[in-house]
Amino acid sequence: MTTSVKMPRMLEQYQKDVFPVMQNEFGYQNPMQVPTLNKIAVNIGLGEAVNSSGVVEHATDDLMAITGQRPYVRRAKESISNFKLREGMPIGLSVTLRHTRMWEFYDRLVNSSMPRIRDFRGCSTRAFDGRGNYSLGITEQLIFPELSFEDVDRVRGLQVNFVTTAKTDEEGRRLLELLGMPFQRR
Repeated sequence: MTTSVKMPRMLEQYQKDVFPVMQNEFGYQNPMQVPTLNKIAVNIGLGEAVNSSGVVEHATDDLMAITGQRPYVRRAKESISNFKLREGMPIGLSVTLRHTRMWEFYDRLVNSSMPRIRDFRGCSTRAFDGRGNYSLGITEQLIFPELSFEDVDRVRGLQVNFVTTAKTDEEGRRLLELLGMPFQRR
């Protein structure tokens, strides 16, 4: 008995549409040279967790609903008295998505969440790191259809990092553009 696992829609699009275009545009000789998404890291900073309890649990529930994976609690490495921060206190949450979950998250982000952003004029093209990786800041988690306004205790922003196998920003930008990332027009 074999169970067939359905391939994510964005992975199919990458293999059928993006891969050949990238290979022709950049003249890759070896198919292994063609850039792809390696992982997506989603982070939430919880500075307010120092003063109030229950923040970590609410943010964990939100991030689990958005990503489909349990987040890792990031803890303070050292104490800072001015911020009332002690070593070991929770200060953030982080999730690293790979393989199927990564492609499904990317699909939901680009095709259903970003169109819900009010007055959206496209993602900045200046958030590349020089090696083809891209960082995207989202100001409120309510753009994700998995969350309802009634279930959220407070609005939080999150950071989404797209790690690619591209060597340059130009390759990384073209890869994300072909995968549907709505960049600002020049």
